[in-house]
Amino acid sequence: MPVVITEPMSKSPSSDLLTRRILARPRDAALYQRGLDAGLSELQARILAGRLAGYQGELEPLVTPSLRHLEHPERLTDARRGAERIARAVVEGEHIGILTDYDVDGITSHVVILRTLNELFGVPACKLHSLIGHRIFDGYGISLPLVERALALSPRPSVIITADCGSSDEPRIARLREAGIDVIVSDHHALPVEGPPASAYATINPTREDCGFPDPTIAGCMVAWLLMSLSRAVLIEIGHASPSTPKLSPWLSYVALGTVADCVSLGGSAINRAVVTQGLTLINRMQSPCWRVMAERLGADSTPFDAETLAFQMGPRINARSRLDDPYAALHFMLAADDASAREHLEVLDADNQSRKAIEAEMTELARERAMAQLAEGARVVIVHLDQGHAGVQGIVASRLVQAFGRPALVLTPAVTPGMLTGSGRSIDGLHLRDALQRAYELAPQALPRFGGHRGAAGVGVPRERLEEFAAALRQAADEQLGECELYPCVYTDGELLAAQLCLTTLDELERLAPFGREFDAPLFDGEFLVDGLRVVGADGSHVMLTLSQGQASVRAIWFRALTPGELPAFDLGARLRCAYKLSRNRWKGRESLQLMIEHAEPVH
Repeated sequence: MPVVITEPMSKSPSSDLLTRRILARPRDAALYQRGLDAGLSELQARILAGRLAGYQGELEPLVTPSLRHLEHPERLTDARRGAERIARAVVEGEHIGILTDYDVDGITSHVVILRTLNELFGVPACKLHSLIGHRIFDGYGISLPLVERALALSPRPSVIITADCGSSDEPRIARLREAGIDVIVSDHHALPVEGPPASAYATINPTREDCGFPDPTIAGCMVAWLLMSLSRAVLIEIGHASPSTPKLSPWLSYVALGTVADCVSLGGSAINRAVVTQGLTLINRMQSPCWRVMAERLGADSTPFDAETLAFQMGPRINARSRLDDPYAALHFMLAADDASAREHLEVLDADNQSRKAIEAEMTELARERAMAQLAEGARVVIVHLDQGHAGVQGIVASRLVQAFGRPALVLTPAVTPGMLTGSGRSIDGLHLRDALQRAYELAPQALPRFGGHRGAAGVGVPRERLEEFAAALRQAADEQLGECELYPCVYTDGELLAAQLCLTTLDELERLAPFGREFDAPLFDGEFLVDGLRVVGADGSHVMLTLSQGQASVRAIWFRALTPGELPAFDLGARLRCAYKLSRNRWKGRESLQLMIEHAEPVH
């Protein structure tokens, strides 16, 4: 969510500061001209210039993503050391633990490591041990319960490979090391100020200060893919594996899903854009049961999948399981050997996703009420404690608060550990949340014993009795970053389209810049339309189907979650609306037509 810097903000925000605004996205004039010079259309150059301000690199890797832009895994510090240890474990028949996070990035990382060890390196399933934490009972990363579970295994693994976690877990890694277990950390989360965990056998993380890998934005699943690719090379070097051993290229389908779902940058990252593009090509071949069954569930008109399908259809279903229960059903779904098994596991994921939506709606309503009280006091960071809230949907609720109020938001609920709260935060473009938490820790270390995350998202553990102390420290840290800028919710658009551009040809032109995602948002336009048709739809009556006209052009539009259930639209037929919208492809029985996806609309008076 963008931050607009205007005049210093007064103590109590007016209602204007809580009103969503449609604003023109700033454009980099030099990049716009570079795009035109490179042969892009005016519209394509406009999209590029609105997303990559200050970008000095080559345009070709971004606009024509290709795997030739991948970097060699040996550029990752410790990758060779980690790969050689994995190779030794394979050669000597050791038991290997695979310990990953429970979200989509963690689950897809798990699949990459497990399938590589088993199918490519020949490690029997009986010597592979999956260790995935339960969000509620175990918590994030290499938690103490996971350590206890690993130590209780018989036979016990002599090496554990982590993915998407481990960088901040030195105490637990030290305990595993004392028990004779080598821990190879592969991760992409920011390291603590003291550096990589000292007890780890190797720490492969592109955010390391001493790492020569040129792109620190890759997802955890990509780090795991690179590590396992290098392990294959080592096994070939030492003569244990044949040079004809298949490469890990097919697993890029999983890396694409994890990359999109984890919201890492799809802006200036040639690597992320390449793996998502290639991964989608692999997914759309529908050779794996998990992809086929998901396409079946979404309907015949859902294919081909794009990044939006991964972000809003696949990702939430996999995440829902780990949010509400243990994540192994998600792992089994991804690994399903046949359609019947995949279908069975998808039923579980779907049911959890529906439950997650209901819990989310209830928590969001309560969180908004409490946030409004804080905003009345002039709060610039929303920190909401929901004593009866579900820890599994904290991040989603925080995102809803950011969208509603244009301010960083943190949602906390009771942790399993008595006296502790656990929380998830989401941020705005102007605030690096992980850095703000680091500063809050410096201001009040006893109030923030555990935290981690990225620029845009983070997790915390806070003693309940120190909640106010933590809140004060975080607000001070945020103020130091933001200065005295004014914050409010807004929608940045790429300007207007001519009536003649409201067609599928324009959408084709835009899709040539895909994939879209974090830091490379899907094109969003604004314009004034006349309402020629209006119908409330959806099981709970929260969506609005519209027929809109602009000059001689008439187009259908859908506005999801436009209404509170039971509410009526604030406009009628004949009204003039200013809309912020995306172009979308409506498929029905093999036919395609243009449809506008309304993000925000306001009456024109």
